[in-house]
Amino acid sequence: MKSDHRQKRILPIALTLLFAIGFGGRADAEPNGPLKVFILAGQSNMQGHAQVETFEAMRLNPKAAPLLKDMVGPNGEPIVCERVWISSIGSSDQVQSGRLTAGFGAQAKGPKIGPEFTFGIYMQQHLNEPILIIKTAWGGKSLHTDFRPPGAGPYTFTESQLETFQKQNKDLDQLKTEKAQATGHYYRMMMDHIRSVLDDIPSVYPDYDSASGYELSGFVWFQGWNDMVDRGVYPNRDQPGGYDAYGELLAQLIRDVRKDLDVPRLPFVIGVMGVGGPTDQYGPDQQRYKGVHQNFRDAMAFPASLPEFEGSVATVLTENYWDQKVARLRDREKEIQPEVKELQEAIKSGKISREQGQQQIDALYAKTFNDRELEILQDSTSNFDFHYMGSAGILAQIGKGFADAMATLLP
Repeated sequence: MKSDHRQKRILPIALTLLFAIGFGGRADAEPNGPLKVFILAGQSNMQGHAQVETFEAMRLNPKAAPLLKDMVGPNGEPIVCERVWISSIGSSDQVQSGRLTAGFGAQAKGPKIGPEFTFGIYMQQHLNEPILIIKTAWGGKSLHTDFRPPGAGPYTFTESQLETFQKQNKDLDQLKTEKAQATGHYYRMMMDHIRSVLDDIPSVYPDYDSASGYELSGFVWFQGWNDMVDRGVYPNRDQPGGYDAYGELLAQLIRDVRKDLDVPRLPFVIGVMGVGGPTDQYGPDQQRYKGVHQNFRDAMAFPASLPEFEGSVATVLTENYWDQKVARLRDREKEIQPEVKELQEAIKSGKISREQGQQQIDALYAKTFNDRELEILQDSTSNFDFHYMGSAGILAQIGKGFADAMATLLP
């Protein structure tokens, strides 16, 4: 009888371990513990501009292909995560909430995904516990003004900016007033949305157990484009240290978020801008801004090097997920764009019929690309380069990268 009893006990334990490994979770997970809450914040690339129609092309990308099986079900449609819920503001005209699936990216010309989709999928695999994602992302926003943390103090115009304003006969007092009003506006909106969700979690996550409560488990920051291109704010951006102010602001953001949320060592992942890929692989046409891009990436990664953040802040170099093959195809496409536009104008003016014009455009593409290249070019992308080409293959890897980095910071 002892032998039978021991076997009955071993089987459930073995099954528990098997399921934990099978779902990428931890064997010591506590499903009935506090709800794990993660915050994702930033601008348009955190919103996400990868159309769902680019999912299928992930099969053509050796790095992205393995992720696709976790993103779609047997019917080929995007999965709906049973244990991951999300509340998102900024990506749509209205607050979006529900079980995590595709469609929580930027609203225009959707459905789209941002990093949130695979972040939630793989974070759930790491934890094997219910998760709530609070996403706050607005396109075209800066850290120097829009997300400026309160501890950084008021924004001060640079000397070069003041000189420019004077030459333009601008009203300096009015500009200073407008800047003061804009400073930190989106930081406050971010915090307001976080608090509103935490104050009423059941409205987003119906199965929330108030007795177990919640735990603020991590914060992911993915922003930077508007700061990187602002020569007025960063006049020495092409020189080493030209973006030091950004790195200092980001460090202050981490401090203020932790203070305002009352989580002194809240795990923080920084998604370092990587449009264009690693700068040491830049081609001839990219050399003119190679230094600027690398200087900015160094500034973004700076907070993780500070002793005060050791073990609680990590960086993800999104340059490592850039699809060089697709980028090269797009470069070749740019070479034929003048001819394509000329044909389009001829169609528009009535010089040639639409059918004739399209036949000539198709012939031009067929001459420039082989069938496989054309498939990759047309199916893999859905947006501009600065939005990571609107590629699900890239955004999916970035989201997983964020989850994997976050997992290393969790206790």
